[in-house]
Amino acid sequence: MVRLVPGSDLPAGGLARREVVRDKREEIIHTEALILRGALASKEDFVPASHKEIEGVKAVSISDLRATLQGRVISPGDPDYDKARSTFYGGIDRRPAAIVQVANAEDVSRVVSLVREDGLELAIRSGGHSIAGHCVTEGGIVLNVSAMQSLHLDVERRVAWAGSGLTAGAYSVAAGAHGLATGFGDSGSVGVGGITLAGGIGYLARKHGLTIDSLVAVEIVTADGKLVYADCDEHPDLFWALRGGGGNFGVVTRFQFRLHHVGTVVGGMLILPATPDVIASFVAAAEEAPEELSTIANVMHAPPMPFLPVEVHGQPVIMASLVYAGDVEQGERAVAPFRTLATPIIDMLRPMPYPEIFPPEIPNYRPLAIGRTMFVNEVTRTMAESILDHLNKSTAQIRVAQIRVLGGAITRVPPDATAYAHRAQRILVNVAAVYEQPGESQLHSAWVADFVSVLQPVPGAYVGFVGNEGEGRIHEAYPGRTWERLLEIKRRYDPANLFRLNQNIRPAGNGASQ
Repeated sequence: MVRLVPGSDLPAGGLARREVVRDKREEIIHTEALILRGALASKEDFVPASHKEIEGVKAVSISDLRATLQGRVISPGDPDYDKARSTFYGGIDRRPAAIVQVANAEDVSRVVSLVREDGLELAIRSGGHSIAGHCVTEGGIVLNVSAMQSLHLDVERRVAWAGSGLTAGAYSVAAGAHGLATGFGDSGSVGVGGITLAGGIGYLARKHGLTIDSLVAVEIVTADGKLVYADCDEHPDLFWALRGGGGNFGVVTRFQFRLHHVGTVVGGMLILPATPDVIASFVAAAEEAPEELSTIANVMHAPPMPFLPVEVHGQPVIMASLVYAGDVEQGERAVAPFRTLATPIIDMLRPMPYPEIFPPEIPNYRPLAIGRTMFVNEVTRTMAESILDHLNKSTAQIRVAQIRVLGGAITRVPPDATAYAHRAQRILVNVAAVYEQPGESQLHSAWVADFVSVLQPVPGAYVGFVGNEGEGRIHEAYPGRTWERLLEIKRRYDPANLFRLNQNIRPAGNGASQ
């Protein structure tokens, strides 16, 4: 195993030293970096003035960055600059001064220190799935951790140290080879960094809790450039804030997760015709199901996918994903009630290794999307009628109401134990429009707003699904004492609000944060 013995923090340029104790039970898996490192030479020694968006800041020396870092620096003159600045979601066209694909924690420390000294805006990128586009900046520096993909599994102790650039899919495949897993979200391409810091709601949430409920420790570079070890004993206030407080407090370089026994699951896709009765009954069945079963129900008009019968195209359906993390025979019994709600259009439910549950990604698919996420107490037949009615009113290419039943292990953690305070919420609903023409954004925004108004949401927000929705929505994500506590921790660790390109928590006493 690998045991990290916490040591003292060192200033920028030096990393916290820890004694590493190894024995024969250690298992180390190195995943291949997805980023290919190119030559360091470039025609661009300095960022052109057209890319310096912050008045009064001195130019960033690209050549100096390249000389000091082990990772790769991409500037506007490089051939892969446009690819490197693109995000998972379309419609985001920002031109950073440089994109730094860091290789290790020391690189992170140096970039943070440079940005702090120069006053540039800093964007942190892991998987690039930020709905609000916070993973890319206009005129600032993108710190891309996606090459930090180390994974150290301790199968005996059931813990794992994961680099913050690792994807949920790569982590799950490596852990799944030993019948183990940590719950992340429902996409294999999402970076473990972003989803963990937001909370992490996924296929194992009802059985094993949110991703943060399996978080044991972190190594994080804070605004002063120091590498800090944080867990329940060391820097416990920071560790509390990182479990749901987003990227407000620094750049996490490694996460230590608890691993759970998750071998063969019963899961997959189940597509049913969507009527008010079927929708309401599906949600009721999901609430009554054992906590080993998690469901995601996408109520939508069937897209013209080749595996769907032609006569179903354009008709309202429930495209549901189900995962039962437990005994296979019990899992078959648990999913049986969903098959009886209506005659299935498609039934792909079967025993499978857990990593296979993540759907394949569509290459170069960058959707334009507008959505809103909320908590609701119930989905009645009347509400289901409203859902179908509003889906019919939209002209978007894809319009969807996604329903996730929560509960189970999520509720067993006290609401003040982490920065995610919505433990008692029962159902999470996301309404979204996916479209092709940028000029249609106002039309679809109005549709989303009208849709939300009829769903009777209760107060609260899951910060991982919040877009550019204003400061009020950030307050909803962190109600009451949670907000006050986060403000104080932000003031302690990032008083100048260096880490502000996020769902920002302004430091207490700092009214001028950007």
